[in-house]
Amino acid sequence: MADVVIRSLFKKYGNHRVIENLNLEIHDGEFVTLLGPSGCGKTTLLRMIAGLEPIDNGELFINGKLYNHIPPQKRSLAMVFQSYALFPHMTVRKNICFGMKIKKLSKSEMDRKFEWVINLLRLKELENRLPREISGGQRQRVALARSLVLDPEVLLLDEPLSNLDAALRETASEELKRIHRQLGKTIIYVTHNQVEAMTMSERIALFRFGRIEQYDKPRVLYDSPATVFSAEFIGSPKMNFYEGEIEIRNNVAGIKTDLAFLKLDKEREKTIFSMPGRKILAGIRPQTVYYTGHLLRRRYTDTEVEILAELVENMGDRSLVVGRTEAGTLIRFIITREEKIDQDKRMKIFIDGRRIHVFDPITQLNIFR
Repeated sequence: MADVVIRSLFKKYGNHRVIENLNLEIHDGEFVTLLGPSGCGKTTLLRMIAGLEPIDNGELFINGKLYNHIPPQKRSLAMVFQSYALFPHMTVRKNICFGMKIKKLSKSEMDRKFEWVINLLRLKELENRLPREISGGQRQRVALARSLVLDPEVLLLDEPLSNLDAALRETASEELKRIHRQLGKTIIYVTHNQVEAMTMSERIALFRFGRIEQYDKPRVLYDSPATVFSAEFIGSPKMNFYEGEIEIRNNVAGIKTDLAFLKLDKEREKTIFSMPGRKILAGIRPQTVYYTGHLLRRRYTDTEVEILAELVENMGDRSLVVGRTEAGTLIRFIITREEKIDQDKRMKIFIDGRRIHVFDPITQLNIFR
């Protein structure tokens, strides 16, 4: 196991900067996900850690040792690629043992590690099959097994579940979490899938244009997004956003928007009381908008809004409702499957003032952080 420290890292191709002044610390035994849209630099960073891409500037330390110029084969790391990269002409056993043969481990040591890993990853009775004779989920486990038998200090995973269907992806993510708990390896995982990142990670580094937008625990990213981009990227369905202005009414500070005059909880109201007239961007998650049937008691900080339900989308265990105010402003919110809302129904909803996020429209920063 090992900690990973990255300081002032730069990487560019021609005049295009892929990674720019990046700093990141990953603790020993931690499961960290590099999350972000395609082309934001997360896979490039993983390849730089693996030694597959040279570092233009900055420093990479693993277990306190500078790794910048150590060749890939001498790094105590293992990488699982998106394509699995299994040898098609080799059996499962030969694929798993290939790296150990290169390292010239004894036959007894190879046999011991092989038995350990096929039990760990539930690959029994597949030893003599070729990659084409096993499923995508099994191939993914073989690629992981080939890495684990090398006993790496850090395990690098580059979107290893992206080629699996939804059911297999869920099963495989559970397997990875179980393996991490059992082995305690430092894992750096790359994905563009926020659900994978939120469910698997201890911390998430959210990438944007080669920089880290926010680095924190999954719950913090969801409950307290640092920027508009963090708020937009994390959470499904997407957050509602409204341009607004801080206003004082009856000695109470709130936010004037096209949707409504939004009330806040006491702590947040205190924060904005000295900012009357300031332009802001208000963010409201669909999960924090309540239908009248949800709660028997209302909070004084809830904002009541009357809407017309224009669209109801069935999402299985819940439904997404798209409503519109009389003034034409849209809002999306969630209801449970037990509740019935018909399209074109006029209804009242309530916005939880404790969960409204307020951003500066110029800096894009959350003013409550």
